[in-house]
Amino acid sequence: VQLQASGGGLVQAGGSLRLSCAASGRTFSSYAVGWFRQAPGKEREFVAAINWSGTTTYYSDSVKGRFTISRRNAENTVDLQMNSLKSEDTAVYYCAAVLFTDWRYPYRRGGYDYWGQGTLVTVSS
Repeated sequence: VQLQASGGGLVQAGGSLRLSCAASGRTFSSYAVGWFRQAPGKEREFVAAINWSGTTTYYSDSVKGRFTISRRNAENTVDLQMNSLKSEDTAVYYCAAVLFTDWRYPYRRGGYDYWGQGTLVTVSS
């Protein structure tokens, strides 16, 4: 499966952005999807994840209550709605996918087999 992340940009602190991860190549509804981010000089970290049907979600403590992950399987898309953005949310955001039968480690980078190219989110304070 090929993944394309989009929706990044420059936003003021307190604002909102909606990222999308579009998939092509295979039946997207068979894949769990995660969002990760990497700030300059830091390791890539987990942000949020969603199972194949959208009934189970996970969030990092740093974004819980502010970000919402959802999916539109008919459109082969997973979205990340980001509200109340903070300067520390500035990073390149990546979406990743893994076949639902192999989804055992939602929080780990190694738990995903396919990665998109990333989209930059910059939050100005």
